[in-house]
Amino acid sequence: MTQPDPSPADLSLGEIERIVAGQHHDPHSVLGAHPGPDGVVIRALRPLAKSVTAVLDDGRRLPMAHVHQGVFEVTVPDEKVPGYKIATTYPAAAGTVPGEDLRDDPYRYLPTLGEFDLYLIGEGRHEELWRVLGAHVREVGPENGAVTGVAFAVWAPNAHGVRVAGDFNYWDGRAHPMRSLGVSGVWELFVPGAGEGARYKYEVCGPDGVWREKADPMASAAELPPATASVVFTSRYTWDDAEWMAARTGREAVHAPMSIYEVHLGSWRPGLSYRELAVQLVEYVTDLGFTHVEFLPVAEHPFGGSWGYQVTSYYAPTARYGDPDDFRFLVDALHRAGIGVILDWVPAHFPRDEWALARFDGTPLYEHSDPRRGAHPDWGTLIFDFGRTEVRNFLVANAVYWLEEFHVDGLRVDAVASMLYLDYSRKDGEWIPNQYGGRENLDAISFLQEVNATCYKRVPGITLIAEESTAWPGVSRPVHLGGLGFGFKWNMGWMHDTLNYLSHDPIYRQFHHNEMTFSMVYAFSENFILPLSHDEVVHGKGSLLGKMPGDEWRRFAGLRSLLAYMWAHPGKQLLFMGSEFGQGNEWSADNGLDWWVLDFDVHQGVQRLARDLNAIYAKTPALWELDTSPEGFSWIDANDAPGNTLSFLRMSAPKGAPADAGAGPGTDAGAGAGGDAGAGAGGDAGAGGGADAGTEPRVLACIANFSAVPHLKYQLGLPKAGRWREVLNTDAFIYGGSGVGNLGAIEAVDEPFHGRPASAIVTLPPLGVLWLTPDD
Repeated sequence: MTQPDPSPADLSLGEIERIVAGQHHDPHSVLGAHPGPDGVVIRALRPLAKSVTAVLDDGRRLPMAHVHQGVFEVTVPDEKVPGYKIATTYPAAAGTVPGEDLRDDPYRYLPTLGEFDLYLIGEGRHEELWRVLGAHVREVGPENGAVTGVAFAVWAPNAHGVRVAGDFNYWDGRAHPMRSLGVSGVWELFVPGAGEGARYKYEVCGPDGVWREKADPMASAAELPPATASVVFTSRYTWDDAEWMAARTGREAVHAPMSIYEVHLGSWRPGLSYRELAVQLVEYVTDLGFTHVEFLPVAEHPFGGSWGYQVTSYYAPTARYGDPDDFRFLVDALHRAGIGVILDWVPAHFPRDEWALARFDGTPLYEHSDPRRGAHPDWGTLIFDFGRTEVRNFLVANAVYWLEEFHVDGLRVDAVASMLYLDYSRKDGEWIPNQYGGRENLDAISFLQEVNATCYKRVPGITLIAEESTAWPGVSRPVHLGGLGFGFKWNMGWMHDTLNYLSHDPIYRQFHHNEMTFSMVYAFSENFILPLSHDEVVHGKGSLLGKMPGDEWRRFAGLRSLLAYMWAHPGKQLLFMGSEFGQGNEWSADNGLDWWVLDFDVHQGVQRLARDLNAIYAKTPALWELDTSPEGFSWIDANDAPGNTLSFLRMSAPKGAPADAGAGPGTDAGAGAGGDAGAGAGGDAGAGGGADAGTEPRVLACIANFSAVPHLKYQLGLPKAGRWREVLNTDAFIYGGSGVGNLGAIEAVDEPFHGRPASAIVTLPPLGVLWLTPDD
């Protein structure tokens, strides 16, 4: 790796010129201290210096002679290499007094990466890559005492030279060329005296001889955009979520409640920092009863209008809201409140910014070299080379990094379909098939399996979620069974069909009834999350409220029925911010949410419904325990197209005795009764009126009337006779409805109907959804 040390006599001018040009693969073999025939030769690179002096630890000051192009040297007549620093003076600028700049010498230190680290990097199996690459404050201990500085390391295998420039060298990288650590492709330099908060970039010379300034791909912090430098950062955060983390280890997300509130941090309440969000967002989500929040990407991105989906610093939380420890504080606060945290993660593409990952070492390095596989025609972005071991390692380690370093509970992987198909968004002739002639991206498939297997192995209790919009089989099947290995998949089909159905005027919905029943054909083929995400309320699509036809009353009733139907449908649920109170305007990342609409009763009603849905949901295992099993669902009547009505049962796993739910609203009266008590009245949890039993409901009947008229004597088959409580009625006055209901309960008799042994006569409100549970 290291060339024999040249003596003063045989040090060629060509060697020096390579050092000065920054294209010497091992500047440490020339610079620094080296034994020579007459003692120890000390060489230093100080471009433009007026004078350079070696200052030994014993107090001796030895002037260094200029050799060539800013390289200075002196021979110390000692047998051993002494401790020393380099004192430099520069010509004084006009109006200034020249001073001496005394610094330690970076070229007297050994590499900060070990051989085993380099081996793992070469194999693409370093699962803690962030600990060895990037910039790290370290204390190294040569014989003459401990020294603190920053260890810089970057992967650039095709570079002809790499230098580091930053605050510590006046942004002139010529004085700090890095050394190449052999076939690993890693370049390394320890800069003594550099420290916490230093801004820096790498200057990379490509095979074409062009120098490019690049942000550090492994930086743990970055400057506030539009500035683009990386920042040296060391976490000093002390976590306080041990109870949450211990419980998470034994958690199985598929059998637990999961109600996700999707948030864009910059526009939830514009202007808030991570620490301010840790108060206001936590209070809000806790009050509404969501079990998880999902953040749109928080990794650093230069263009705010991308909402974080065009990432330039994969290991750095955006500086827009604070430093990385401030983000840790936010996650910690959510955990202490009992709320899980999911992050959007974007391995599908990255932007072309010249200072970031694109052509990092002057060649297609992170991106695939063939534009038919390395570029997205629609998005104008680049695609990772998933077949390259070091690139896969970069991404796999990044997923682990967010889960381990920030205690994140899950990652939602963006745009999985674009990774899986070689012909994604391409015309004939614009893509090349795989080795078997197919359209599947085998490298991407292998990568997704690897990232899932690695994350689940290292961090028990977390979940990875795929935004996958096609019928790719086995997305949430384990890797060892041939699947991709995700924990969940977004149910995009359910979302499209449901919103399309509800966009029609109720008089025409009978002709689209199959759109509401089709989801049950495949509901258990994957572990699904039902997403009403940010994608459905941008780019001219309008808000969820705006998608509902009719006058104001019908639109709000339609939105309430959508939410209640969604919460009852098999699958976990995700709702984008603002939809929980019926924002009327399309979401704007620049303007934030229209919180002012909560001055109006109808918006308060939607928000109250969202709160009650979550409260009832959390207490009702029938709504989540068997989400992924056909045993948890049974149609009552899927065929009432003329009545625009759907009815079904949700069941939980059989148990010997019902578990004590602990609490509920105090009485069974008034749920949807037409009075102000309405569904959702009373109760310590704010759950729907009548949800007052001391036991967890093991079965729940959901009846959704999507017509604009009430069904006053609707016969409904039920699994048993007796009293059934109306635990939720979206038409209750308290939600802004018309108050049509069943006085809080119905009586089922032993009269078979809908293939059930019992039935009841029920009043179904217009554009309303009822939830009924047996009063055991």
